[in-house]
Amino acid sequence: MNKISGVLASLLVGVAMTAVAQPKGTFRQAHEVGFGSASDLDPISRGRVFHVTEKVMSRLVRPGLDGKPAPDLAVSWSANANATEWTFKLRTGVRFHNGKPFTAADAAYSLRRVQDPKLDSPVRSAISMVSKIDVVDAATLKLTLAAPFADLPLILTDYRLMIIPDGSGDTIKTTGIGTGPFKVEKFDAQGTSVLVANTDYYDGAPGVARMEIIGIPDAQARFQALMGKQIDMMQGLTTQQKTLLERMGGYSLQEIPTGNWRGIVLRTDMKPFDDVRVRRAVRLAVDRRAMLNLAAGGAGTVGCDTPVGPRDMYRSTKTCAPDIARAKALLAEAGFPNGLDMELNVATIEAVWPAMAEAFQQQVAAAGVRVKITQVPTDGYWNNVWMKRPATMTRWNDRPADGILNEVYRSGVRWNESGFKDAKFDATLDAARSELDFERRRAKYVEAQEQLWENGGTIVGFHVNLLVGAASRVKNLDAVENFSIRWHKITVD
Repeated sequence: MNKISGVLASLLVGVAMTAVAQPKGTFRQAHEVGFGSASDLDPISRGRVFHVTEKVMSRLVRPGLDGKPAPDLAVSWSANANATEWTFKLRTGVRFHNGKPFTAADAAYSLRRVQDPKLDSPVRSAISMVSKIDVVDAATLKLTLAAPFADLPLILTDYRLMIIPDGSGDTIKTTGIGTGPFKVEKFDAQGTSVLVANTDYYDGAPGVARMEIIGIPDAQARFQALMGKQIDMMQGLTTQQKTLLERMGGYSLQEIPTGNWRGIVLRTDMKPFDDVRVRRAVRLAVDRRAMLNLAAGGAGTVGCDTPVGPRDMYRSTKTCAPDIARAKALLAEAGFPNGLDMELNVATIEAVWPAMAEAFQQQVAAAGVRVKITQVPTDGYWNNVWMKRPATMTRWNDRPADGILNEVYRSGVRWNESGFKDAKFDATLDAARSELDFERRRAKYVEAQEQLWENGGTIVGFHVNLLVGAASRVKNLDAVENFSIRWHKITVD
């Protein structure tokens, strides 16, 4: 081959490779419209649509496929000897969707905004240990902590700690501007939001040209949309739905163990559950293994009322067999020798909730607890029912141990759904955060989980195995971990 033909061949190969790399096709996914018309694209707001934000925004640190913190907008990090100062080296050459270069000033603004008490962000408690945020230079961020904390990079993997442009807080709810693999073309909180490929994404152009994120509030309706080829993917299938898709053919199916959990909340600040003996009695009457089998076909891990996921290094190994005799005795001590009447409010946002409620109703009846199941609308459930009535259904996505324990159970935090207040528990969390020795730190986090078992108001029935179904035309869907899917790798035929 002569020199000219060799150059021509190289050019043709380059053109062919460019053609292959061009995004093409449309991928469609549903979301549940959890906050109705109040849903938005602010990653730290109550009504965030994470099905969109996870695709259009990036974090400093993301969960790696091995479960450890991995680089995202930060390429490396280091701490001083007592873990009170952390320095993050940031990725260079990255631009936001509006063309603005990403710098440390954007990261600092995003984290300071999380800490703003006026915004009352639910993720504020996760980084409450950060006392000072400094921009060292355009590619270096320094975080100073009020006390030693060895797990700061792990906390920063929280899917709400996305980086947005400096000063964009007033507009981010509708623009969704980030540095992620897709850009918002249209946002419709209750209809269809349209995302388009960000061909300048730092990790390579996405495989699909367009994504449609469609609002479908009801879980069964979402499944019908998957079967009708109106959407390409659904997370959170029931075992029965998985079996049906297997029989139908034309779908790829994955089952992924996660730290996502489903439960029942008993408000510790509302009667009758303001008496620790009552809520302990109700929790002791629950057979969590039977609940998991009935509601989710056994596809998960028994929770034992700890919100810490089964693969988390800080998870308690406690077992929790039901104890009906003890439950009856506690109710009698609390002034209910003839049993207790309660109402459980249930919606169909989660496909497993109705079956969980029925299992709960049957199980606690043995201890004299008479449960009335009240069906409530899915629309407005999170605004009008959850955290407002004595007993409701709940669900949480995977968080690191420190994140979930502080966000859901620390006294006074915004999303303390059970109204749990315990100074001893708070002090245990503080001690865990400050402990640099891993084994002693682990012991403190386990102690906090034991305190929840004794005094808490949440029945964590089980941590789910996430059942994911996708149309066979979807390729390269690596759903190893929730909130770690590499969305830009997906292609469609």
